[in-house]
Amino acid sequence: MNNTINVSIDCVPAALREFFAEHSTIALAFSGGTDSSYLLYAAKACGANVHAYYVSTPFQPQFELDDAKLLAESLHADMTVLPFDVLTDKVVKSNPKDRCYYCKNQVFGGILKAAKEDGFTEIMDGTNASDDAGDRPGMRALKEMKVLSPLRLSGITKTALREYSRNAGLFTWNKPAYACLATRVPSGISIEASVLRDVEWAEKSLSDLGFRDFRVRVYPDPAAADPKADAPWCAKLQLTEDMIPKLMEQRKEIALKAEIYGCDTGSCGENTVDVGNVSHICTSDLMLCIRRSAKVYKTGNEYNRLNFTGHTRS
Repeated sequence: MNNTINVSIDCVPAALREFFAEHSTIALAFSGGTDSSYLLYAAKACGANVHAYYVSTPFQPQFELDDAKLLAESLHADMTVLPFDVLTDKVVKSNPKDRCYYCKNQVFGGILKAAKEDGFTEIMDGTNASDDAGDRPGMRALKEMKVLSPLRLSGITKTALREYSRNAGLFTWNKPAYACLATRVPSGISIEASVLRDVEWAEKSLSDLGFRDFRVRVYPDPAAADPKADAPWCAKLQLTEDMIPKLMEQRKEIALKAEIYGCDTGSCGENTVDVGNVSHICTSDLMLCIRRSAKVYKTGNEYNRLNFTGHTRS
């Protein structure tokens, strides 16, 4: 099967053409997402000497790497995968509020080192004009390391980016934004690789059922005697309102996946009712606990949290 994507300068706006005319040899921090995928396409269409670097860490799910490889192959672009266990950094693992700053320093430091060895002195990323720069820790790290963001510099918004990508024939044109797995753990809670693997499994399982634009968020069980010990973790799935009907329709499939995974599907206590008895959901963002059994917690006088309860896999 031929997956080759034929590049065309017509799918690249003038401002971006000018950027690559001035930066004709450049490395790309590549994630396989919509932004960096289009940036790789644009660089190839403009005839730039570009090399994509994908940093594989416990924070990225397998599908991101698979997408990155497929996209690079389709564009006949050079791509290097850099395995890196970012959790060896004690600060990153401790998960402070500015974790992204330290993580970006580690990740982009690795890319800069590899790129320099390959003869590249400049590096770019896929930050676009819709991204809020503000005082975000990750943005601060990129600025300090002089990482270029041509999409942002060219004034290309996320909406325009998706349209350019669609016209270019990129399968990533409508790919949902996907924050790294570390964002599923509350700040201040140490990040465990095993928990991230559980999150990845849960999100893949739900994605396989057709769910989109959701997050599985985890936290240590507040009922544990010692939260710092080897205590079980709780997990909640955040869904947008348009996914609620699908959730109600497929609740049995979700419960079955939990059982196959070795979940405890027993009783959740006196304050629970069967999923089928839910009459309404009183929130735009549904919090679904995939923690192991198909029951619904009753919160106050309204069902404003739909939970599948249990614990993450040990």
